[in-house]
Amino acid sequence: MTFLRQWTLRFASFSLTGLYTLHQVHPAVWRFMARNYRPYMGRFARLHAWMTCQFAAIDVPAYGDFLRRNGWRFRWFDLSSYPSTDKQSYVMAYPEAERCWHGEIEIAGSVVDESSGSSGQPFNWIRSRRELRSVHKNLAGYATMVFPSKRRFVINAYSMGAWATGTNTGIAMSTIAMVKNTGPDLQKIADTLRYFGPGFEYIVTAYPPFLKHLRDKLDAEGFPWSEYRISGLVGGEGMTEALRDYLEERFLKVRSGYGASDLTIGIAGETDFTVWVRRRLRTDAALRAALLGPDEHRLPMVFQYNPLETYLETNADHEVICTINSTAVLTPKVRYNIGDEGRLIAYPDVLAAIGDPAARLDAERAARTDRMRLPLLFLFGRKDSTISYMGANIYPQDVEYGLYAGNPLAHLLQSFCLELEEHADLESRPVINLQLREDLALGADERLALAETCRDGVLRYLSEASRDFAESLAEDPSAADLRVKVHDYGTGPFAGTTTKIKNVYLVKGATA
Repeated sequence: MTFLRQWTLRFASFSLTGLYTLHQVHPAVWRFMARNYRPYMGRFARLHAWMTCQFAAIDVPAYGDFLRRNGWRFRWFDLSSYPSTDKQSYVMAYPEAERCWHGEIEIAGSVVDESSGSSGQPFNWIRSRRELRSVHKNLAGYATMVFPSKRRFVINAYSMGAWATGTNTGIAMSTIAMVKNTGPDLQKIADTLRYFGPGFEYIVTAYPPFLKHLRDKLDAEGFPWSEYRISGLVGGEGMTEALRDYLEERFLKVRSGYGASDLTIGIAGETDFTVWVRRRLRTDAALRAALLGPDEHRLPMVFQYNPLETYLETNADHEVICTINSTAVLTPKVRYNIGDEGRLIAYPDVLAAIGDPAARLDAERAARTDRMRLPLLFLFGRKDSTISYMGANIYPQDVEYGLYAGNPLAHLLQSFCLELEEHADLESRPVINLQLREDLALGADERLALAETCRDGVLRYLSEASRDFAESLAEDPSAADLRVKVHDYGTGPFAGTTTKIKNVYLVKGATA
């Protein structure tokens, strides 16, 4: 019976993987699949995720040992019977080869990616040739749908070292566009735009903060934005609507993708529909309660994702659990918990939750742009990315809203980070550290004006968006004692951070 079960699972898993691969033959096939997805397909995706777990239990030495240590017992079609894995309990606990199929690293064609190390020690991740081919085709299919054009010119401003997103984005985009891998070099990008001129549909791929730096630099140089068509495709960290609004004063559109070096860079992506939903959540309390719960006041990123390839679940703590449904993955990712908090809702259920008839028409109009019917991921990000003060959690994305929304001095800012600072009276106060742009030298009065403007903006947004903070403010006015410090570029808590790929938003030692 065990032998028959193993070979039945092998045949079914390889067949399903091959079937899913068909939609990657051409971006047009990828778009067709994304636009014709139906909720019942999710049952097949869950079945495949279960088969992938069982397949790994048989053929991946580390996973078999992991299951035995956790007292696992086989149960037909029960995906929840498999304990979730994560970096600490699984990746760091077993050698690389033991986490591969049959305990062997595939040598020829495999590429080693390195995570950014923004949360600590960088990690190495090996991906096979087939795995990378799948990633590239998925990213290309998504880009052709969100940025339709016959004259795409991609300026890849991601770091081009061993980091996954930079190298893979460049390769993926080269199949659908002309590509220049500039890396995060502002001057090189400005020179490229001027040299090739306005005859292309430009897409700049980068971290969200880098697009802000690019806008500020081009503005300072008097760049003729109106003559060009430039969009942005960002990833690696969350982006607030305040920052998107600031960027889209110049860029045609800015869309974000979601991925992780642990898993893959193409888990999910924004569409016109998800952007509409996210913006609506800012003002529609009924919709926010229906989708996220009556006590949720944070504004998540909103994406659409394909369960047939990356099957997502959430656990009791609302952490996203991912299983990559493909035998092409060299080191299988099975029920992997990356630590991101989120909610998963089917596309028809999101539409049904929009009670206002006029708003429903607006939503359907937005959905017709990309016409994706895939389910939605509402992503809050890492659960530990906060500082707690006076009973309220302060999130970096909330601070970013306050810094950029309607701030006439936003162009002076390079980045920010948060910390809790203990004073002589043993009271701790939240501090927002602001880093000025590299080419700025502000006087004392200008620094004071910048700090006050930013402080007022953050307090205003927190009091409006966070019920906990508003209640703390009502009960104890000292909760408004939010400190803002202005630092020259590369000084104070920003010293030594200029070589980091990602921004670090919490200073080491801040209470999380």
